[in-house]
Amino acid sequence: MQELPTSVPPHFHRLPNQRWQIYSPQTQQAEQFAAEIGLSPLLAQVLINRGIDSVKEVHGFIEPESLVLPAPTDEFPDLAASVKLLREAIARGQKIAICGDYDADGMTSTALLLRALRLLGANVDYAIPSRMREGYGINDRIVEEFHSEGVALILTVDNGIAAYGPVARARELGVKVIITDHHDLPPKLPPADAILNPKLIAESSPYRGLAGVGVAYVLAITLAQDMKKVGGLVNPLLELFTLGTIADLAPLTGVNRRWVKRGLRLLPHSQLAGIQALIHVAGVEPGSAESPSILNSKTQTQNSLKPEDIGFRLGPRINAVGRLADPQIVIELLTTDDRELALKNAMQCEQINQRRQELCQEIEQEAIAWCENSAIDLQQERVLVVVQPGWHHGVIGIVASRLVERYGVPVFIGTFEDEAVGAVAHKIVRGSARGIPEFNVFDGLNFCADLLTKFGGHKAAGGFSMPADNLEQFCNQLSIFANQCLQPEHLKPLVSVDVRADLAEINLDLYRQIDALEPCGIENKAPVFWTPNVCITEQKIVGKGGHVKLTATQDGKVSASVKAIAWRWGEYFPLPRRVDLAYRLRENSFNGKTSVELELLGVRLPANAASSRPPIFGKVEFDYCDRTYSCSLSPAGSIEELRIRNSQGQVLAVAPGQNIGLLGNSRKDAREVDVSLPFFENLIQTAKHALGI
Repeated sequence: MQELPTSVPPHFHRLPNQRWQIYSPQTQQAEQFAAEIGLSPLLAQVLINRGIDSVKEVHGFIEPESLVLPAPTDEFPDLAASVKLLREAIARGQKIAICGDYDADGMTSTALLLRALRLLGANVDYAIPSRMREGYGINDRIVEEFHSEGVALILTVDNGIAAYGPVARARELGVKVIITDHHDLPPKLPPADAILNPKLIAESSPYRGLAGVGVAYVLAITLAQDMKKVGGLVNPLLELFTLGTIADLAPLTGVNRRWVKRGLRLLPHSQLAGIQALIHVAGVEPGSAESPSILNSKTQTQNSLKPEDIGFRLGPRINAVGRLADPQIVIELLTTDDRELALKNAMQCEQINQRRQELCQEIEQEAIAWCENSAIDLQQERVLVVVQPGWHHGVIGIVASRLVERYGVPVFIGTFEDEAVGAVAHKIVRGSARGIPEFNVFDGLNFCADLLTKFGGHKAAGGFSMPADNLEQFCNQLSIFANQCLQPEHLKPLVSVDVRADLAEINLDLYRQIDALEPCGIENKAPVFWTPNVCITEQKIVGKGGHVKLTATQDGKVSASVKAIAWRWGEYFPLPRRVDLAYRLRENSFNGKTSVELELLGVRLPANAASSRPPIFGKVEFDYCDRTYSCSLSPAGSIEELRIRNSQGQVLAVAPGQNIGLLGNSRKDAREVDVSLPFFENLIQTAKHALGI
């Protein structure tokens, strides 16, 4: 056996601090509904949870192309005027300039309109403000630079709705302005010639959930239709729309659902060199989507990407560039037809994203250390504000999301920077915010508006800057707001669970039926199942991120065992042997074999945890001092003994309450050892902790 230290710190099972919200089961209705639509009762329950409980509604949900949409010009009051302004500028050969943003939504919006306007004969260029020097949105410098270059019409994308001053300056200079944006409305709208924002239209409109790239797509297609030059334009723009919509976490409802579903089918065979290159470097492989039986008695398979391919693979590589480097890399990537240039830029995105991952990990660790060592009382403050020097503000928004997952409270995270005002440098705080369901980030920032020099965002996220001297007052004022809208029971990460499932029901057929619900994402989340009182028979840490890989087993009429992964749960290792699990399903392909695994979202002790005990069979792996051991409780006559195996195959067997154990490669040649010695005692205690006993 490998020798251990002479003392082992006490270890107790630490579980994620979560609150579970489980939909009330409608068992009879779900079974009847399932028979009508040809899907599993589990998924029928999920559809009922989404407010869909008739065959007609299922048709519209599963095949959004069957729905009749109102014309965009009937929904957006300024759309016709925007088209007229652009047509006039193109006809006169006037210069048009796009002012974009440096996130995935803003960059895909910029690329989309550049492609469209160039194809429609416009003289068009673009600018994106510097994230490091200027921050979000159009500003006076950009307006005046455009004017000096002879720009007659400015078109903002994914920004501008709060830029009253810069828009007013453009109008003073005789430059026309069209704002296309989707962010929340300020008390006073800018004096633009036209404004396109889904927040200005009816909440019931299918266009209400458009992201910035969606508004750009509506404008581009409407303009092309008006100019009768639609041919060859729709599919490339639809790909960019899909990329930006999912990356921006826009709701996959209304027209977003319809167009994203179409775009996901186009992406694996993209017409755009940049998207082809991005898919290649990210290693994304399209899966198969099967038509649900309600619509087609014959199963049809087609290659399609899933939203998570964009959300976790393509989107972050685009976003990383906007966070750490020059957005021109992405604009060039998404507008070029040169395959070599596209591959070069995609490789740059890959390298920058790797750096982004490293920075996020460093900052997250520092932020957690600060939180754990500070005296902050989150039950009292109800909001977490973390501001430290030396952090890269381009990635702190990602860290904020991770802190929300960890602590379950709204998080406002920032870093100190120097800002020059004339010849004098002033210390400022620049930050990002992420909320929880019961907390509106934009309203929270607005509550502190008198302390901020700049802020913006929406319900779930936002950004802000302020003089460093205002930080303490900002924390106090934000806490007052948080205490107005949050109760103590809200201060845990929420796990929303759809339906209870037995592990025996988890199979490829069920997983493929979920394709009927795709695209899943914001406001149409992938189904979350839960299974009570499962036994974790194997578990170990894998990967640099400290992921827990395990095997879950459920006893019952049909015993079932399923592999599972818990991302970034290393700090909760080892999990107790008996737990309730909440999870999504994921496909795993290895050596030509495809299986379904659980992706864990939640874990809690079973209701009968006090009386439950681990089964006597099953193996648990545990790491200690950079060495891996396995252990189990195994029958030995009329008793159970603890067996611990090292990597050389030696086994230590110890009966309950005994000070003498057996050590050897087999029982036949084993020798007796005194397990009360510190080395053996510590090893045994560590194994017991891993087994949950």
